[in-house]
Amino acid sequence: MPQKSTTMKIWTKSRKRTLVSALGFLLSIFAILCAMFCERVFDSIMAKEMVLRPNSQVFQKWKNPPLSLNLDIYLFNWTNPADFRNLTTKPILEQCGPYRFVEKPDKVDIRWHPENSSLTYRRKSFFYFDVNGSNGSLSDEIITVNPVALSAAGKGKQWDPVRRKMVDVGLNLYQQKMSVKRTVDELLFTGYSDDMLDMARAMPLFGKDVEVPFDRFGWFYTRNGSADLTGVFNVYTGQQDIKKLGQMFSWNYKRHLGFFESYCGFANGSAGEFQPPNLTPKSIVKLFTPDMCRTIPLDYKETQIVEGIKGYKYAGGQRSVDNGSLYPENKCFCGGNCVLSGVMNISSCRFGSPVFMSYPHFYQADDFYLNQVEGLQPQADKHEFYMVLEPKTGISLEVAARFQVNMLVEPIRGISLYENIPRIFFPMIWFEQKVRITPDLAKNLKTLPYVLLGGQIIAGFLFLIGLILLCWYPIKYVWSTHKIQEIKVYPAENGKAINSKQSELKILETEKKTPDSSPLLEKNSQLKPAITPKSPKRDTDANDVSHK
Repeated sequence: MPQKSTTMKIWTKSRKRTLVSALGFLLSIFAILCAMFCERVFDSIMAKEMVLRPNSQVFQKWKNPPLSLNLDIYLFNWTNPADFRNLTTKPILEQCGPYRFVEKPDKVDIRWHPENSSLTYRRKSFFYFDVNGSNGSLSDEIITVNPVALSAAGKGKQWDPVRRKMVDVGLNLYQQKMSVKRTVDELLFTGYSDDMLDMARAMPLFGKDVEVPFDRFGWFYTRNGSADLTGVFNVYTGQQDIKKLGQMFSWNYKRHLGFFESYCGFANGSAGEFQPPNLTPKSIVKLFTPDMCRTIPLDYKETQIVEGIKGYKYAGGQRSVDNGSLYPENKCFCGGNCVLSGVMNISSCRFGSPVFMSYPHFYQADDFYLNQVEGLQPQADKHEFYMVLEPKTGISLEVAARFQVNMLVEPIRGISLYENIPRIFFPMIWFEQKVRITPDLAKNLKTLPYVLLGGQIIAGFLFLIGLILLCWYPIKYVWSTHKIQEIKVYPAENGKAINSKQSELKILETEKKTPDSSPLLEKNSQLKPAITPKSPKRDTDANDVSHK
């Protein structure tokens, strides 16, 4: 019976060792897997939360952005229009503004397309003039190049001499001049009527070659409260692939828009609200702009901190506004008129008007453009187009969208108003829309890296526990074996056993008492030596004998 109990006890200890070791092994493996795949799990959870779905929080913020949007508009006042035909004098420009408008955006006509995980919508915004945030009033008068007459002449340049002469007659009949003076309100949202526009709409003499979509001219005419001007967007919801979230599938129901040749004519890139996640310094951020009917690439420039959050800054450089002279792959953006790097020909997107886009004050453009006029001073901090994005999520931390509208004024044979004049890319207007994440929204975004870091810390803690459990019994066994070899039991003294250390102490005490611990000395020390006292008489007798 006792033998069976001992066997059961040994089996129980062996089972306990196996369970503890197995638990430690499983914890270690689990911790390693967590450390390896924690980031992927985090990305998967984040992707599910960011997908555009009806009635989700992301959808509501996308439809009605919580950030305050301001549109700052600057106009160039032409101070010497009378000297334009004097080839020795440059146009002198005076920047006026900013004229600030508060924008309230919305997405309307939303339709879901589950077959390809996309949705279509239109943009609708209301603009309200901000008196306190503006440097000037809407009644300020601005002198600028006559955009209506220049658009008509630019269109007539491509026609045969007969039809071109009809344009010349119309310009003279309605007494069109090289410049016009209008108020800021007329040049922007309200617009102004023009006899040339009325004639072209009432008498379509040139058929489909002349498109007159508006009854008034204004740079932002029909944009206030209308959902038609910017077209129909079709973007991915991110359901199938989170990297496609907010990326363009088509615009106005077309994938290839037809305004530019080859791959330059496709609708691609971000519609503006979302950018791809997991960005790196090698990533290229692409932004589709409906006002230019094309995509603008932005390259990584530097890393910045915005509201305590690390972000990658992607800015528009020379590649963004090149026409093939610096980057051959951009040649298809020429639009039939390849010019020096720095301006983008969007005439085909603007109903044939000679409109060229650039960064404000010809920033990042060839010096050729800057030397044509006076009054411009390009500066990176004021005129750079950039986006600062949180690299993990692609969320915008700060955006400064800045563009300048220029019109090409050049000699046109057969149109008297534009004969014997210099060829100039004339700056008309530039605008800036700058947005920065609020501290409240930044707080929520700051927690994301800590969540990932917390998961890694927990994984490390679990790995440590698993390692301890896995090594507990082997370490305990080695330690016990060492103790057994160290502790030796000696014969009992006075009924008590002593260990090796106690024995060593006893021997040391003995050595202190006995000068020589030799066994022989110890054995002889038991014999007592005989001591013979000296006899005085014997000594006397010896002396006597010697004398004899």
